[in-house]
This record gives sequence, structure tokens and C-alpha cells, in this order.
Amino acid sequence: MFLVSKVFWLLAQPLSLIFLLLILSYVFGGVGFQRLRGFFSGLAATLLFLTLFTSCGAVMLQVLENRIARPANLPANLSCIIILGGAFENEVIAARGGMEFNQAADRFVEGLKLAQAYPAAKILVSGGDGSFSGKYEGDAETSIAFFSTFGIAPDRIIREDQSRTTFENADNTKELLESYGLSDCALITSAFHMPRSVGLFRKLGIPVTPWPVDYRTSGQLSLGPDFSQPSLNAQLTTTAMREWTGLIAYYISGRTHVLFPQ
Repeated sequence: MFLVSKVFWLLAQPLSLIFLLLILSYVFGGVGFQRLRGFFSGLAATLLFLTLFTSCGAVMLQVLENRIARPANLPANLSCIIILGGAFENEVIAARGGMEFNQAADRFVEGLKLAQAYPAAKILVSGGDGSFSGKYEGDAETSIAFFSTFGIAPDRIIREDQSRTTFENADNTKELLESYGLSDCALITSAFHMPRSVGLFRKLGIPVTPWPVDYRTSGQLSLGPDFSQPSLNAQLTTTAMREWTGLIAYYISGRTHVLFPQ
């Protein structure tokens, strides 16, 4: 299922889909179906415009980010801080050493803040190697060095280093929480990823306090043209489409109770 989802997304992300539509238009044009050629080329041009030159993707991402808010106050008790992986550039780290983050670095920055606020809480990092090759360390392994740098004892960290998908994050985390007898957990992940994550954890009967981080939008965007940042628009659209696709797939497969958890 992991490889199927990876291949599917390689083909279904917006720019790949635009390329496939253009290929179809050339094929139909080559065999004399000019109407179909016009249809697919027009569809590709429309999708390209929406992806590059509108705020469509940012607004779709904003809807996800606004779905679940962070609590206004710190919880009274917290025995475990769950951090979903996806923040380290493990391929770069393997080649160059050091500690390299991507845009999701807030997951570990906020996790560190909570770890310092709750010195008795365990830190469960869920994240294996999600690459095709499977030859790199996952976030669970890499996080040991990160937290040690800031004086967090390694024995506070519970490593879940087998998961490659969000479903595996939740499923494997449930087993570890039960084996360690932990409850009263905060769940840290990117804000746009929180609805799907919360839906999975609730379906598996894991009560968590959502702690969204890594916001990519201001929360005040409106739909309209945007010619100022086409590359960023493409990135936001891709992220939003991937997350919405994941929400739909998990709901259809019965892994969440509702389509859009809140």
C-alpha cells in the first residue's frame, strides 16, 4: 500500500497531472481526434493557471489549517508528547552530516518547548524512512541527536521508527502507548495535516490534545488571482491536494469516522 500511494501521488500531483493531460492531447491530436485534443489541452491550461497564478491552493490549505485550533492554554497534565515525523532532510543528513530540517521543523521546535514545559513527559517520535529506497534514517532515529543537543535525556524519547504513512504513525503509536501505559498525550504535526491525523487517532481510540504547528498560510486569504509567486502557489497547491486526497482516501477506506475531522 505504501508503494502504491507513493506512485499514485507521483502521477496525481498537479504538475504531473498537467503533463499527463498534455500527453493525452498530443496523442488524440496525432490520431485525428481534434476535439479531444482541444479538451485535454484546455483542461491542462486551466489547471496550470489555477496552480500557478491563483490563490486556490493556498485557500484549500488554509481551510485545513483552520479546522483544528491549538488550545489557548497548556494542558494541566501531559504524560506524553507525540511528534509525527517528516521534518528532517534525512537524505541530505546521510550525505552531508549535521542536522537539516525542512519546512516542518516547527514540529520539533514546538515539541522541544513542550518537553521543557513538562519535564516528566515522554516524547514519542513517530517516523521511519519514507523514501523509495528505505536506506535512510527516519525522524525517530534522527530526533535523538536533536533533543540531546538541548539537554533532553535519551531515556525520555520513545522511538517509533517503522512507520512510513500517517496511518502507520497512528497504528504503531497506539501499540507503544499501550505498552508504556501512557495517556494524556499531545499530538504535534503540521496544521494542514492535523485533521487527517486526529481522525486516524480517534478511529483507533487514542485520545489526544491536538497541537498544530507549521502554518503555511495567514488564515485570512481569499480566492483570487495571484501573479506574484507562481512557484510558491504551485507548492501550496501540491501540499493541499495531497492532504485532501489523503482525507478522502482514508475516509473511503474506513480509516477515519468522518471525511473532515474537527
